Amino acid sequence: MTIQILLVDDHAVVRQGLKMFLELDADLEIIGEAENGEQAIQLAGDLKPDVVLMDLLMPVLDGIEATAVIRRDYPDTEVIALTSVLEDASIMAAMRAGATGYLLKDTQADELCRAIKSAAAGQVQLSPQVAARLIQEVPVPDSPEKLTERETEVLCLLALGRANKEIAWELGIGEKTVKTHVSNILSKLGVPSRTQAALYAVRIGLVSIEETG
Repeated sequence: MTIQILLVDDHAVVRQGLKMFLELDADLEIIGEAENGEQAIQLAGDLKPDVVLMDLLMPVLDGIEATAVIRRDYPDTEVIALTSVLEDASIMAAMRAGATGYLLKDTQADELCRAIKSAAAGQVQLSPQVAARLIQEVPVPDSPEKLTERETEVLCLLALGRANKEIAWELGIGEKTVKTHVSNILSKLGVPSRTQAALYAVRIGLVSIEETG
């Protein structure tokens, strides 16, 4: 099965360029395009893509707000933020909204393809440097609902960068069961994305920053 992608950018030439090189990869399929956040939300609901590539600065509704709505309403859809400038404020805002990844628009094609496949597989990829910058932004619930022993195991492996399939294999359970556990973890911790859950695991000492890399 191909990974279905929604491209969101207010510049047609950027969307065209992304589409050209992403479709060279047989595992990836562009199923829709949007030029602002409002369109992105509508198409995410209509098309149910696996991954949204989201520009952050757009008219009508920006990428941060659109990401928050998509992650809230369509939790099975992962969002990767695409930005022209690497600014802490933008990265933090995108992460709080529930983005799984943060890439610059000058990212190499093969790196972008890898990031999309990782997001679709439920894999969190954080360099220790990025984790260190983001960790203070992760809210720690006052009284989080207690995770079960299995959920804690899943959270630990997720934070270590394992994909859903790898977690399923290591724990001897089905991939769908892993997805259910992840969904329950996000709900109990009150965070919108796997990335935030992974950072939470680092913050409470379940895994170390070095291990996330």
